[in-house]
Amino acid sequence: MDKMNVLVIINPKSGTGSKESIPALIAETLDDSRYSITTCVVQAEGDAERFARQAVEDGAKLVIAVGGDGTVNGAACGLRHTGVPLAIIPCGSGNGLARHIGISLNVKKALKTVTDFHVEDFDYCTVNGTPFFCTCGMGFDAWVAQKFAQAGSRGLVTYVKKTLSEYIKYEPREYTIEIDGHTLTERAFVIACANAAQYGNNAFIAPHASMQDGMIDITIIHPFNPLASPVLGALLFAKQIHKDLYVKTLRTTHLTIHRPYAEVMHLDGEPMEMPADLDIRIHPAGLKIVIPNNPKHKI
Repeated sequence: MDKMNVLVIINPKSGTGSKESIPALIAETLDDSRYSITTCVVQAEGDAERFARQAVEDGAKLVIAVGGDGTVNGAACGLRHTGVPLAIIPCGSGNGLARHIGISLNVKKALKTVTDFHVEDFDYCTVNGTPFFCTCGMGFDAWVAQKFAQAGSRGLVTYVKKTLSEYIKYEPREYTIEIDGHTLTERAFVIACANAAQYGNNAFIAPHASMQDGMIDITIIHPFNPLASPVLGALLFAKQIHKDLYVKTLRTTHLTIHRPYAEVMHLDGEPMEMPADLDIRIHPAGLKIVIPNNPKHKI
């Protein structure tokens, strides 16, 4: 029987924990009589996508991303519409995609998902042609993503500190949204466009989002009284944010958003400077992902 060619992409800088033991665990779990494993280490921006594209050209039948949502995004970008599935060993700060599809944060359990090799098709989205797989956002969450990226340390504690320190400085923007033949003007603190339900760390910005329904879920958070922030935060983690009075939700396959000026937004948590005018659309069933055999929730 021919061996399955597998590329492992490891980002040693993702999250806060060491990745040194992971290659040995992978080698231990993936029987060398069945798998031929090559490992590449991310050292610069764009490496994960480049490695994944090259793996497809070289005949790989599986790519395993070891890292956070940025690493997963890069690998997934290189695998779109190729038929080569992506497996995820989540080791990042938020792990939004892995959490959404029910992949364990325990490395050994995540590797069990890999060896079970249950593959399904998933949607992805683009902003002006640039892909994202979980969420993209503009406003305060993008502002914090940029500050977090500049912080020099990772993890939930750093993210919370940045959120609290930047909150009082942030001025909401006015956006024009064209959606399903309608034009809306919204003064917003956050606009999040979601393919998956959460940012990561079980913060559910779009609790009803599915990666297999061909739809984008949009959550608009309007400016709110600071006294309301603890309630909003609690609802975010309770999968109930859509019920808050300051929140509006929409669903569509395509929308355009016009911002006052070009500035940062985030794609899967990674900050990126983008133009003022944004074209956001869904691409159904464009990526294959290895998932648990019996997912316990809608994905």
